[in-house]
Amino acid sequence: MVRGMENRVAVIIGAGPGLGAAVARKLGQAGFAIALIARDEQRLTQLGEALQAEDITVGWTAVDVTNSDELAAAVTRFGGFSGQIDLLHHNAVAFRSAPASSLSAADLLADVAVGTASMLTSATAALPFMQPGGLVLATGGGSADHPMTSAASLGVQKAALRNLVTALDRDLRKRGIRAASLTVNGTIAAGTPFAPERIADAFFELVSAAGDAGDDWQPEVPFNG
Repeated sequence: MVRGMENRVAVIIGAGPGLGAAVARKLGQAGFAIALIARDEQRLTQLGEALQAEDITVGWTAVDVTNSDELAAAVTRFGGFSGQIDLLHHNAVAFRSAPASSLSAADLLADVAVGTASMLTSATAALPFMQPGGLVLATGGGSADHPMTSAASLGVQKAALRNLVTALDRDLRKRGIRAASLTVNGTIAAGTPFAPERIADAFFELVSAAGDAGDDWQPEVPFNG
């Protein structure tokens, strides 16, 4: 357990068996209580029970993040139960194998609802429970700068997400709350420089730095493996 991080609460949106699990485990080992939100109830329960077996304090609820009312209610319940939210991590994304010429406007908007708009919903719900020193984090991606031809909506989501995080940081810094996106410039895969555990370590560095964040705080941080 890391001194100064006990009795803190982290809410992870889009918590899956890869990066979401690695971030939850890293924060839990440091003393955070963890709240997990994702759509797949079976995988979410498996992750929650695995973390509990490691003596990490964790709760979870299955929610479709595109349902704004249900997502906001879930974040509010976690905040109300603990009385605080110290960290919100947005890790939700929609991956659609389709080039830009095959996308419909409805497809694109549906994907942006998952990968970008849901972060605004969850952050807005978390803010009443956040104090100075609070932090909003998001998993960014290199496709924001280098779009994938075969998955055009992914780059749109990540570019919009980075812009939204920057806007949130500028808006919230006067309240002592910071926001940052970690731009993962590679494919997340075990056993590579972009292994989930390595990225979780990079996120943890941001968590550790947020308490002393000043004018040099950067709302977008690259991760190059």
